[in-house]
Amino acid sequence: MQIGGRSVTKILTSVLQKQHYIAASNMVRIYERPLDALGRYLLQIGNYPETIVVLTPIGRIPLRIYSHHDMLTVNEIFCRLDYMAQADDRVVVDFGSNIGISAAYFLTRSPHSHVYLYEPLDVNVERLHKNLQPFDGRYTLHKAAIALGEGEAEFGWEESGRYGGIGIKTGNYIRVKCLDSNEVLKTILARHGRINILKIDVESLEKELTEHIPVDVAKYIEKIYVEYNFHSNPLGQTHDYIQYGSVAQFLNKSTARHP
Repeated sequence: MQIGGRSVTKILTSVLQKQHYIAASNMVRIYERPLDALGRYLLQIGNYPETIVVLTPIGRIPLRIYSHHDMLTVNEIFCRLDYMAQADDRVVVDFGSNIGISAAYFLTRSPHSHVYLYEPLDVNVERLHKNLQPFDGRYTLHKAAIALGEGEAEFGWEESGRYGGIGIKTGNYIRVKCLDSNEVLKTILARHGRINILKIDVESLEKELTEHIPVDVAKYIEKIYVEYNFHSNPLGQTHDYIQYGSVAQFLNKSTARHP
């Protein structure tokens, strides 16, 4: 038997896992309309696009979502807490910003945070601006992909806008501007001295980008969240490694507070 495209066994097993238990318990207090959110998330009920409202430390925030995939993203970030942030996380770097859902989460932890965003796909950039209207002046957006070096690359994309990246085979391709990940990080560190959170979700180069971070850069980044399951810790000199579901969490041994 299946519910919303998932087997009942998988659903029941997932609820018992830490990250899904946290998500389930948070849904009631995070969503302004929790029953609607539950139906959308679990049963794939509802039309799109739709505006949902999340309740945050700085107030109620509307988010425009365009598919069930976007609903999954909202739940992963705001309820499952894949990229856990605290009020004193003031400098955040978001590699693969999509339609701004992760940025909205970071920006609602405190009225004083600033987020650096990197997203190459036009449709996502347009939607990101709409979702982040309440935060004008608190984010810096670069319409570019993050890579291991500067230049241009072929970027595969698909209709939902959620799954796309350099080297991904989707049938739809564009040429995008690429920025060197380490040069980006060094520029931000020169400005702020420290990065509280680095999030990497680019659908193709997560492993390579993480391994590409040199020690003299990594030591100034408190928390690094990567959508990848590593077999060993590539940042072992500077960070502890915890696997939280599909997200690798790297916590600076000297400065980061463990969730």
